[in-house]
Amino acid sequence: MSSGITPTDECVSLFNDMKLKHDRKWIIFKIDDKQIVKEREGDKDATYESFMAALKEVAENEPRYAVVDYHYKTEDGRPQDKLLFIAWSPDTCGVKPKMTYASSKDALLKKLNGVHKALQITESSDLDPKEIESQLK
Repeated sequence: MSSGITPTDECVSLFNDMKLKHDRKWIIFKIDDKQIVKEREGDKDATYESFMAALKEVAENEPRYAVVDYHYKTEDGRPQDKLLFIAWSPDTCGVKPKMTYASSKDALLKKLNGVHKALQITESSDLDPKEIESQLK
Protein backbone atom coordinates (compact mmCIF):
# COMPACT_ATOMS: atom_id res chain seq x y z
CA MET A 1 0.00 0.00 0.00
CA SER A 2 1.34 3.42 -0.95
CA SER A 3 0.33 6.75 0.53
CA GLY A 4 1.29 8.83 -2.53
CA ILE A 5 3.87 10.63 -0.37
CA THR A 6 7.26 10.76 -2.10
CA PRO A 7 10.76 11.92 -1.17
CA THR A 8 12.09 15.20 -2.57
CA ASP A 9 15.05 15.10 -4.95
CA GLU A 10 17.09 16.71 -2.15
CA CYS A 11 16.56 13.62 0.06
CA VAL A 12 17.98 11.33 -2.60
CA SER A 13 20.84 13.71 -3.41
CA LEU A 14 21.81 14.06 0.27
CA PHE A 15 21.79 10.29 0.71
CA ASN A 16 23.92 9.74 -2.42
CA ASP A 17 26.46 12.31 -1.22
CA MET A 18 26.51 10.62 2.17
CA LYS A 19 27.10 7.24 0.53
CA LEU A 20 29.76 8.37 -1.96
CA LYS A 21 31.49 11.32 -0.29
CA HIS A 22 30.97 10.38 3.36
CA ASP A 23 30.19 14.06 3.99
CA ARG A 24 27.61 13.45 6.74
CA LYS A 25 26.99 10.80 9.39
CA TRP A 26 23.21 10.86 9.58
CA ILE A 27 20.08 12.42 8.10
CA ILE A 28 16.63 12.59 9.70
CA PHE A 29 13.63 12.85 7.35
CA LYS A 30 10.03 13.80 8.08
CA ILE A 31 6.80 13.94 6.13
CA ASP A 32 5.79 17.52 5.46
CA ASP A 33 2.90 18.48 3.19
CA LYS A 34 2.72 15.17 1.25
CA GLN A 35 6.50 15.01 0.72
CA ILE A 36 9.39 13.41 2.56
CA VAL A 37 11.92 16.15 3.36
CA LYS A 38 15.19 16.47 5.27
CA GLU A 39 14.64 17.66 8.81
CA ARG A 40 18.15 17.54 10.25
CA GLU A 41 21.58 16.14 9.48
CA GLY A 42 24.87 15.48 11.22
CA ASP A 43 28.12 16.46 9.49
CA LYS A 44 30.91 13.98 8.82
CA ASP A 45 32.32 14.40 12.34
CA ALA A 46 28.96 13.85 14.07
CA THR A 47 28.53 10.84 16.32
CA TYR A 48 25.85 8.18 16.61
CA GLU A 49 25.09 9.65 20.04
CA SER A 50 24.39 13.04 18.40
CA PHE A 51 21.97 11.26 16.06
CA MET A 52 20.11 9.67 18.99
CA ALA A 53 19.91 13.06 20.75
CA ALA A 54 18.64 14.82 17.61
CA LEU A 55 16.02 12.14 16.97
CA LYS A 56 14.78 12.38 20.54
CA GLU A 57 14.69 16.18 20.27
CA VAL A 58 12.67 16.37 17.04
CA ALA A 59 10.59 13.22 17.30
CA GLU A 60 10.37 11.73 20.76
CA ASN A 61 6.67 10.95 20.21
CA GLU A 62 6.44 11.18 16.42
CA PRO A 63 7.55 8.88 13.60
CA ARG A 64 10.56 9.74 11.44
CA TYR A 65 12.90 8.11 8.94
CA ALA A 66 16.67 8.28 9.21
CA VAL A 67 19.78 7.05 7.50
CA VAL A 68 22.91 6.56 9.55
CA ASP A 69 26.47 5.83 8.44
CA TYR A 70 27.09 3.40 11.27
CA HIS A 71 30.64 2.46 12.32
CA TYR A 72 31.37 -0.53 14.52
CA LYS A 73 33.83 -3.36 15.03
CA THR A 74 33.03 -6.96 14.14
CA GLU A 75 33.46 -9.72 16.73
CA ASP A 76 36.98 -10.33 15.40
CA GLY A 77 37.86 -6.63 15.69
CA ARG A 78 37.56 -5.48 12.08
CA PRO A 79 36.15 -1.97 11.56
CA GLN A 80 32.88 -1.92 9.60
CA ASP A 81 30.79 0.80 7.98
CA LYS A 82 27.13 0.19 7.19
CA LEU A 83 24.43 2.51 5.89
CA LEU A 84 21.33 1.87 7.97
CA PHE A 85 17.79 2.99 7.29
CA ILE A 86 15.79 3.49 10.46
CA ALA A 87 12.02 3.73 10.49
CA TRP A 88 11.37 5.33 13.88
CA SER A 89 7.79 4.81 15.01
CA PRO A 90 7.55 5.08 18.80
CA ASP A 91 4.75 3.28 20.60
CA THR A 92 3.75 6.63 22.11
CA CYS A 93 2.67 8.25 18.83
CA GLY A 94 -0.83 8.12 17.39
CA VAL A 95 -2.21 5.55 14.98
CA LYS A 96 -2.66 7.97 12.05
CA PRO A 97 0.98 9.17 11.95
CA LYS A 98 2.19 5.57 12.32
CA MET A 99 0.02 4.49 9.38
CA THR A 100 1.14 7.43 7.23
CA TYR A 101 4.83 6.73 7.85
CA ALA A 102 4.42 2.96 7.43
CA SER A 103 2.66 3.36 4.08
CA SER A 104 5.24 5.90 2.82
CA LYS A 105 8.42 4.08 3.89
CA ASP A 106 8.91 2.07 0.69
CA ALA A 107 8.71 5.21 -1.49
CA LEU A 108 11.82 6.55 0.29
CA LEU A 109 13.62 3.24 0.75
CA LYS A 110 13.37 2.40 -2.98
CA LYS A 111 15.19 5.66 -3.82
CA LEU A 112 18.04 5.05 -1.36
CA ASN A 113 20.22 2.60 -3.26
CA GLY A 114 22.99 1.24 -1.06
CA VAL A 115 21.23 0.87 2.29
CA HIS A 116 22.71 -2.17 4.02
CA LYS A 117 19.84 -2.82 6.40
CA ALA A 118 16.42 -1.34 7.16
CA LEU A 119 15.40 -1.39 10.82
CA GLN A 120 11.99 -0.77 12.35
CA ILE A 121 12.48 0.84 15.77
CA THR A 122 9.64 1.49 18.22
CA GLU A 123 11.41 2.35 21.46
CA SER A 124 14.52 4.35 22.26
CA SER A 125 16.26 1.41 23.96
CA ASP A 126 16.35 -0.29 20.53
CA LEU A 127 18.57 2.57 19.29
CA ASP A 128 21.29 1.54 21.75
CA PRO A 129 24.51 0.65 19.85
CA LYS A 130 24.52 -2.88 21.33
CA GLU A 131 20.99 -3.46 19.97
CA ILE A 132 21.90 -2.02 16.55
CA GLU A 133 25.03 -4.18 16.34
CA SER A 134 23.07 -7.32 17.28
CA GLN A 135 20.85 -6.58 14.26
CA LEU A 136 23.93 -6.37 12.01
CA LYS A 137 25.29 -9.82 12.92
